Amino acid sequence: MTGSMAHPAVLILLGPPGAGKGTQARMLEEDFGLVQLSTGDLLRAAVAAGTDAGKRAKAVMEAGQLVSDEIVLAILKDRMAAPDVAKGVILDGFPRTAGQAAALDALLAANGQRVTAAISLEVDDEAMVGRVSGRYTCAGCGEGYHDEFKRPAKAGVCDKCGGEGMKRRADDNAETVRERLKAYHAQTAPLITYYEGKGLLQRIDAMGSIAGIRAALSDIVKGVAA
Repeated sequence: MTGSMAHPAVLILLGPPGAGKGTQARMLEEDFGLVQLSTGDLLRAAVAAGTDAGKRAKAVMEAGQLVSDEIVLAILKDRMAAPDVAKGVILDGFPRTAGQAAALDALLAANGQRVTAAISLEVDDEAMVGRVSGRYTCAGCGEGYHDEFKRPAKAGVCDKCGGEGMKRRADDNAETVRERLKAYHAQTAPLITYYEGKGLLQRIDAMGSIAGIRAALSDIVKGVAA
């Protein structure tokens, strides 16, 4: 990569399930032309494209095993060389460990790049339990509702399509959400420490409004891209 795009932004987005990572990543794509790279999507695309790393990943997955960090990094390296990521990427789901973070640093350094910022969407666990466990959707059209924040005008009837079937995800119950949050904090704590030690960690209160979080993220991206 040459010229003004020699150093695309590399943002790491950290946040527990339900913190709004997907929503905010899409907004960063819109606002700054960044590309969200999720590990799962990358693996599927590499397998479908039949790249060398994709073939290795396919063999591992067909054997029912976890794809190694080395293969994930090879796929990531290929993807980051593509022209559509010239402005930068948002990494979602990778790195997951301090070891992966160090390997990512080495990969980027070999390309004259580095992580621009690691952004942690901070949540209040109990409030998150309420936020996630209150979600449900219309079985007909998929419109989303919430026990507290967004009820249909008429109980049990979808505002959008008039359907009367509502469904909840089985894993959106309070106990499961608490367990997911606990696992997330345990897994992510070393990453928070890693990026904090490098002066790259930025924290955002993810309990605010979507627009407020978007504005805070925009300020961070503008600040580091300057």
